[in-house]
Amino acid sequence: MRHLPNLLTLTNLFCGCIAIAFILNSQPYLANVNGMEYWVLGTEQAYLGSIFIVAAAVCDLLDGFAARSLKIFSPIGKDLDSLADLVSFGVAPSMILFKMLWASYMAQQDALDADMIVMAPAFLIGCFGALRLARFNTNAAAQKNYFNGMPIPAVGLFIASLPLVNLYNPLNLGAVLQNKWVIYLIIGLFSWLMVSKVRFIKLLPAQWRLAEMWPQAVIIAGGLAAIPFLQVAAWPFAFILYVLLSLIYKPKEA
Repeated sequence: MRHLPNLLTLTNLFCGCIAIAFILNSQPYLANVNGMEYWVLGTEQAYLGSIFIVAAAVCDLLDGFAARSLKIFSPIGKDLDSLADLVSFGVAPSMILFKMLWASYMAQQDALDADMIVMAPAFLIGCFGALRLARFNTNAAAQKNYFNGMPIPAVGLFIASLPLVNLYNPLNLGAVLQNKWVIYLIIGLFSWLMVSKVRFIKLLPAQWRLAEMWPQAVIIAGGLAAIPFLQVAAWPFAFILYVLLSLIYKPKEA
């Protein structure tokens, strides 16, 4: 049992690697949604990558729970967790954005290929994610009640939702995500949020009291309530709520 946390962390890493493989193999295709056809560019298998990023997030949650339950803590486990998170929530999401940028440029008239320079900003998510993880590892003890900067799993899960929005195109948001400037905005915003001084809410509240847990309750309730209206876009909507409530709610110092 003492190896269970590390096994879960390795499963997180394994899922992240599979996600990258699916994303790399994604190709454009013609989708039929509600009787209307439109091109989904560069995301044929990217949504399968999204599923494995979610699976990686579940393993990331479980490895911490297992370590606390078994009271097993080690420097190796800490470093291994950061390395797995960088791949699953930094590199894999960067590949999604890379494919989305490529698709955006290829959708332009007379496009033959897209220059690597215009797609390279996608990897800023991985770079700033590495910086975010390094900073957290040196200051984790002071962040018991909050995260200083947006945690990289949250960034990875938000970006993982984009291929699904692109696939199902609720409220024509999939078409919006084929605009390169929207993609650049997402890259810049989330890169900054990871290294910002904003105190982000933890998924599990410090105390199970309404005064402490109302932000988490609002995020869950808001996300569920948005499903009938936004469909799969309720997923990124919940993360937007997460950002806004983190800006409003001021958690107590540890």
